Amino acid sequence: MADAAGTPQGGHVVLVTGVSRDLGRRCARALAEHPSVRRVIGVDVVPPRGDIGDVSFVRADIRNPVIAKVIAKEDVDTVVHMSVIATPGSAGGRNTMKELNVIGTMQLLAACQKAPSVQNLIVKSTTTVYGASNRDPAMFTEDMQPRRAPRAGYAKDVAEIEGYVRGFARRRGDCRVLMLRCANVIGPHVDSPLTSYFRLPVIPTVLGYDARLQFLHEDDLVDVLGHALESDVAGTFNIAGEGIVMLSQALRRLQRPGIPLPGFAVGGVGSALRSARLADFSPEQQAFLTYGRGVDTTQMRDVLGFQPRFTTAEAFADFARDLTPTGGRTERVLGAVADRLPSTAALSRAAAAPPSSVPTTTGPVEAVETR
Repeated sequence: MADAAGTPQGGHVVLVTGVSRDLGRRCARALAEHPSVRRVIGVDVVPPRGDIGDVSFVRADIRNPVIAKVIAKEDVDTVVHMSVIATPGSAGGRNTMKELNVIGTMQLLAACQKAPSVQNLIVKSTTTVYGASNRDPAMFTEDMQPRRAPRAGYAKDVAEIEGYVRGFARRRGDCRVLMLRCANVIGPHVDSPLTSYFRLPVIPTVLGYDARLQFLHEDDLVDVLGHALESDVAGTFNIAGEGIVMLSQALRRLQRPGIPLPGFAVGGVGSALRSARLADFSPEQQAFLTYGRGVDTTQMRDVLGFQPRFTTAEAFADFARDLTPTGGRTERVLGAVADRLPSTAALSRAAAAPPSSVPTTTGPVEAVETR
């Protein structure tokens, strides 16, 4: 039995995948505290590193059909799929990453299809599925396709995953399927290829380009999952903070020096960074940092009814707050000079004050002859 809002009596039983990573763990813990949730089961191949609160952890590999037994035994009615990995290094290599992403999603969807108790499927996808190229529109809407279909890597995995999710939605018309295409998640606690890039002491950029960046704060990711749980809306939605930040603006706000390099040289630097495990600078990230990407979030606000608390600029400022500047000497000098200048109010008072008796020089004025 369920109430008018679709909440089962006693509350939802939610299964969350990918809880061994910090974002998955945080989201699972927040869902466990949601008033409409009775119980949360966190699933992953390794235990979470931090406190998971009231979440019940089950060690299981979603690539294995045993996940169907977990769903059936726990009588799960809502599945939140967050086990999509963006970095091959953290997965043990590109082949393992593809297995976890694509094969794992296929097995999870097969288990959900067999379980009549599952009535809600929420998938955390990414705007990376749109790609990044010089032929992109100013803003991608949910019904648009990438101008260049991804041929490898994380973007190709996400495109395949979304295809399988759409197929599941057709086969299980009684199950509400919600796909959240999130912009790059950023925040003080986020460890991702993009945040690793911004934490570099000197940041390589592509010569002649200034990418448009859009972010989603980590707290807003938690909020949108809770909102999605209590909503009855289905479909695909772009999720991002309002506005954009140019890459050059981001570096100035970080007060970190950027080194403009030709595209081919950036690829070589990226390989060196990957080998040194300083940042996962993949070819698709290089394309993103060359052309950038913007997504339209009208449907998020008008249909899904969600409004992020952080704009793109505010999300980036919160991420940058605790980072030590490694450059930006000019900006710091100008800021110190600005602090010593009189305020606008003082200038206004001085302009409004009566003129003081200042002696003026009288006498003939010499003309200056110009030739």
